[in-house]
Amino acid sequence: MITLKKARKIVSAALAKGREAGMKPLSIVVLDAGGHPIAFEREDGASPGRFKLAHGKANGCLMLGLPGSAIHARAETQAYFVQAMNGIYGGDFVPVKGGVLVRDAKGNVLGAVGVTGDTSDNDALAAVAGIEAAGFKAEA
Repeated sequence: MITLKKARKIVSAALAKGREAGMKPLSIVVLDAGGHPIAFEREDGASPGRFKLAHGKANGCLMLGLPGSAIHARAETQAYFVQAMNGIYGGDFVPVKGGVLVRDAKGNVLGAVGVTGDTSDNDALAAVAGIEAAGFKAEA
């Protein structure tokens, strides 16, 4: 289970990674396995729409059980499938990197993290840093 304390650790470590790497202002959401937000922060200077972007990245991972990189690859080869998923999930499905599954040591999905604000590759790097800092395994 991702506790509030662990979710806050994920957020703070992801933000620290972003600052260390000189990334643009980030927004980070941590979702439990049911897709419910546990924690969210938007850095100063991040645009106000970032919650929905971060949530959509993480939610897509949970709904398909795939990391953002796999969803992005699928979007490039099966655009109609991804378009259908976006419709099924009410537009709360962003098929790009930056959505990362959170797994325990046994490989069970505990939730997902969505990061937005910089390039999708950098967003994923920040998410992975946060997840690993909290002692979980990241699947980006």
